[in-house]
Amino acid sequence: MSIYHEKQRALQDAFDTRRLADVVASNNLHTEFNPLDEAFIATRDFFFLATADASGKPSCSFKAGAVGFVKIVDQRTLAFPCYDGNGMYLSMGNLLANPKVGMLFLDFEKPNRLRVSGEASIAENDALIGDYPEAQFVVRVAVTEIFLNCPRYIPKLKRVADSPFVPRAGQQTPFPNWKQIDFVRETLPERDRQKAMQMPAIDIMDYIKSIEES
Repeated sequence: MSIYHEKQRALQDAFDTRRLADVVASNNLHTEFNPLDEAFIATRDFFFLATADASGKPSCSFKAGAVGFVKIVDQRTLAFPCYDGNGMYLSMGNLLANPKVGMLFLDFEKPNRLRVSGEASIAENDALIGDYPEAQFVVRVAVTEIFLNCPRYIPKLKRVADSPFVPRAGQQTPFPNWKQIDFVRETLPERDRQKAMQMPAIDIMDYIKSIEES
């Protein structure tokens, strides 16, 4: 059975790439993690997550953590944590409505990329929750497709610093200053509201300035 639908086939035929597309799929596409996949994912501290709601409305988000925060559970399953965010739960809410997800792992320093597709589920009491300080719950993805992408268009970038906001065991995570914005503070969950009220309020321009100066 082909992985391609008729619209993809139409473009392949229009640009004479059907043969190439079939070779790429037959030699690169796989459904179980191999040692190269596992080694690459183990060194990543971020990825991009594509989701869609029940109507097909898409969303793409950036997910990050400490190196190795995405864990290969078995040859066809991976897991990652959901940390504190802006409270919108766009991606996580989507996967509850439509479990199909796409994940893109990138290395900008040694250009490389890996795509993973599958079906996601979440569990607050997942056995892995203890591995992730401050995680709200764990997402598991039952993998359906894995393939390595050509990295030729990836710009080569140099890492300047790790994010200080990534939760780590035995280390206090800084309080994000956007939660001090005057029109945000009163809407925060109780666990954050008390902290925010002990700090000076800022306005949106203060917040934008802090981003520009960081």
